[in-house]
Parts: sequence; structure tokens; C-alpha cells
Amino acid sequence: MNPERTPARQHTVRQHNLALVLRQVAAGGPLSRARIASATGLTKATVSSLVDDLVHAGLLTELGPEARGVVGRPGSDLELNRSRYAGLGLEVNVDYVAVCVADLAGDARHLRILAGDNRRHSPNQVLARAVRIARTAMAAAGAAGLEVVGLAIALPGLVEAGEGRLRVAPNLGWTDVPVVDYLASRIEAGLLPIMVDNEANLAALGELWFGGHGDLASFVHVSGEIGVGGGIVIDRELFRGVQGFAGELGHVTVQADGPPCRCGARGCLEQVAGQEAILRAAGLHAEAGTRGGQPAGSVAELLSRARAGEPRVLEAIEAAGRALGIAVAAAVNLVAPEAVVLGGLYTVLEPWLRGPLTAELQRRAIGLRWSPVRVLASRLGPEAAVRGAAGAVVREVLSSPGAVLKTLTPTGS
Repeated sequence: MNPERTPARQHTVRQHNLALVLRQVAAGGPLSRARIASATGLTKATVSSLVDDLVHAGLLTELGPEARGVVGRPGSDLELNRSRYAGLGLEVNVDYVAVCVADLAGDARHLRILAGDNRRHSPNQVLARAVRIARTAMAAAGAAGLEVVGLAIALPGLVEAGEGRLRVAPNLGWTDVPVVDYLASRIEAGLLPIMVDNEANLAALGELWFGGHGDLASFVHVSGEIGVGGGIVIDRELFRGVQGFAGELGHVTVQADGPPCRCGARGCLEQVAGQEAILRAAGLHAEAGTRGGQPAGSVAELLSRARAGEPRVLEAIEAAGRALGIAVAAAVNLVAPEAVVLGGLYTVLEPWLRGPLTAELQRRAIGLRWSPVRVLASRLGPEAAVRGAAGAVVREVLSSPGAVLKTLTPTGS
């Protein structure tokens, strides 16, 4: 049967309307039933029935009576219940594993980063560490009265979300890892399917939802660490491309005859402006590590010398900024965003990167004269991807509350 010609059944309509009401409160709460009805176009009786079910299930909570000039009997305000359900986010990066528990409002209730060089271990060994840190976080959530209803994991490589597989992670040396199967067999992660995505994609969503950029609808998030990733947000939606492989800004060629890359090409952005390249050019030969994995390591030394005005360090960062500007200009020419958000290592290097990056943008982005592009530093830093992972679970609950509302029966539309 063609689903486009199949009439919506009563239960389907109700599930849609439950999500409509829940998202309305999430976006604009606290709200009374009357204000929800006005905003959604649903009848007051329908809204009242839907709200009762959402309150009963623990997704909404009632506050005191509304007192904002309402004529007649005041209604009770409603807001998301922050004390019942939570999303669990994991991130595996080159030298750390991170976990975040977020309540339905997206607030981080538990966040931990566990350092360790994952390049030295097999996928199963690293994922076992992720399972252990996830179980610890779930126990902490339970102790706080929160029930984890789903899990999402961020990974540094090409991720085929529909298959639940990491296809390749050059900086980890991993290929064709069935991540979702591994996690599902070891973690009771709640009522929702386990989600997996590229770390730069989830970092971009973290910035969109929690980064304080409420005025941004379209931007490119550039995550710079040992590798370089990109997440593209268009009209407040993540652009994934075919199979979810979009946004690999780190493998845009910026030097045709440049150094070889782990991906097999030459002159990729991450080989010219990634962390290892910057450290090498600055004369710092310590083993590269992310800010999450080594907060007091080589990056701290790089920053110290940049602040001291050491010429070789400043030249290295400036060269990286020019290369970054070339790649970012190509992205700007393709998708015309409002802004570029610099994450990861680039967040703390933004004061020195901005000048050369902006100069290349002005030179190469053809529409910049009529459509300026802002360059912004991330406000989430190394937490962006794991916050985005936890937020992805929360957003799934808000969009599809039927998975949580197990006790509901279709009593109307």
C-alpha cells in the first residue's frame, strides 16, 4: 500500500498532536492550556486531554495558576518535567571518552571526560570503556531520580547512521565497526533505538541547541582537534548528505602538493591546519592531544607561547588560519551560511585565527560583499559533541513521545 495514500488513523493523529503540544511547551514554556490551544490551533478540549496524558506520563509538569492578565478563571502553567526522563550522550574521540546526561530541557545533569589515548587500543577495547562510563552515568542519573530513555554516540569519522556503523575513522585507524550492535548487546539504553553520528555533526547540533546562538539559523561548525570536522546547519536542520557523510571539511584539499593524509589524499586541511600540523610548525613536537584528553598538554603550551607573542608560534597559527580560510570559503560558496562557528582547538585559537581566516574569506567567498558571514567562537568548546549527542536523544523524545507514553490509550484526536 502506498503510504502517501493511506489515511492517518486516530492513533497516528493523536501521536502527532502529543508531539505538537510537547514541542510547543519546550519552545515557549511555561504555558497554560489555553495558550497552547491558541498557539497550535487545537481545540481547548483536545489540548486538555493531551496535556493530561503528558502530565500523567511525566513529560510535563504543572506549576501554579497563570497570573498574566488572563480574564476569567486562571489556568495552570505547564513546563517540561526536568526530574523524570533524560538522554544519554557518549563521545569517543582520539584521546578521550566523554559522557553527558541531559534532562528534557537539555540541561547537562552529569558530564564527565575520561582521558586515554584510544589510538593504542582496538575498537572493542575503546567501546568497552565507553560502556563502563555510560553505566556509571546511568547510575548517577538514577540516583538523581532520572530515567535514561535513549543513547546517542558521537564518533570521529564517516558514520552510516542508518546501519549503525562507523565506516572509517582515519585518526583512530578503525574501519567498519558495528558500533550500535556492540552497545545494544551491553547496555539497556532505554526505550529509544541507539543513535550514532559523526562527532562534528553532533557538535553542530550542540551549538544549535545549547550554544547560545539563538539568532543563527544557518551556519558551518568547524571542529578542530587532531582531525578537523565540519557540521552544516541549514534553516536549523543538520545537512547530512547521502549516507550522512557531508561536512568532511578536514579532507578538503588546501594544498594540492601538500603532505599526505591518512585518508589517502594529499594536502587535506587537517594535515595543514590540524593540531599536529600547528604544533609541528610551532616547534612543539610533543604528541598531539585534544583539549578534552590532555587539558594541560601541548595545547596549553601552544596557548602560553601564543599569548607571549612568540614569533614562530604566531606564524604557525597564522598559516593554519589561512588554510582554514581557504576551506571555509569553499563551504561558504557552496551553502552561504550566516556564520562560521569555530570549535575544539579553534575555539581557543580564535583570537589569532580570525585575521588570516577572514582575509581568505574576503578574498575567496564571492557573495560576502552582499551577504556577510560572521566568524564566531564556540561557547561549548570540547563539550559540544557530547552535549549534542545527549540533546539528540532529548529531541527524539520531544518529537516522538509515543515511545515514552507506553501507558497511553487513544482516547481522541
